[in-house]
Amino acid sequence: MVKHALLLAALLLPASFASAHEYKAGQLQIDHPWSQELPPNAPTVAAYFVLHNPGKNADTLLSVETPIAGRAELHEHVMQGDMMKMQQVAKVVVPAGGEVRFAPMSYHVMLMELKDRSLLSDGKRFPLTLHFEKAGDVTVEVAVQKQAPGAAQEHQHAH
Repeated sequence: MVKHALLLAALLLPASFASAHEYKAGQLQIDHPWSQELPPNAPTVAAYFVLHNPGKNADTLLSVETPIAGRAELHEHVMQGDMMKMQQVAKVVVPAGGEVRFAPMSYHVMLMELKDRSLLSDGKRFPLTLHFEKAGDVTVEVAVQKQAPGAAQEHQHAH
């Protein structure tokens, strides 16, 4: 009986990781890819995730692509004087033993020339392929949400 329970647990383990919204590429782990729901008439939307690198060597995110957009670019927000500015970056280094957060007002993937706006509504998912220098290509499913993950909990704690 214990053997059957262990076998069942081993078979279900990959499914539980998949539902946890985490992906592996070489030594890298990509956590919770998400995008906010597309506002009406918005020409672009951003995608976010966290890149963890527990390995001993840095890796580099070189580019991204998705079938739902004509262009997908790596961007970052930077302060220039007293103004926050968004700019495209050629690549993003993921340091050994470190992480890089793609989040609002930080690094993000900007999706432009949107082809299928219906996939950008709450509860939908769309594929995003990340191209790494060492880990190669990995396709993740981006979850579309009405608000940022944790926003409801943060709002509750503010009272």
